[in-house]
Amino acid sequence: MKESVYKSYEELPLFLNARIVAQVLGIAPSSAYELMHESNFPVLKVGSRMVVPKEKFIQWMERNTGGDS
Repeated sequence: MKESVYKSYEELPLFLNARIVAQVLGIAPSSAYELMHESNFPVLKVGSRMVVPKEKFIQWMERNTGGDS
């Protein structure tokens, strides 16, 4: 597993793309794309692009890990 380059939620940009999601979670970019196509993942579609609002991503992380980081 890759190590996240981000050490806190405050370092994240307001909107995350697949590359950033992969870096935060320490996964491959292809896995991040798959995750972003899951029905319960908080994706915002802007034209043909998919981005994840930072606050929704944090909420998703907390729901799916059962903790507050």
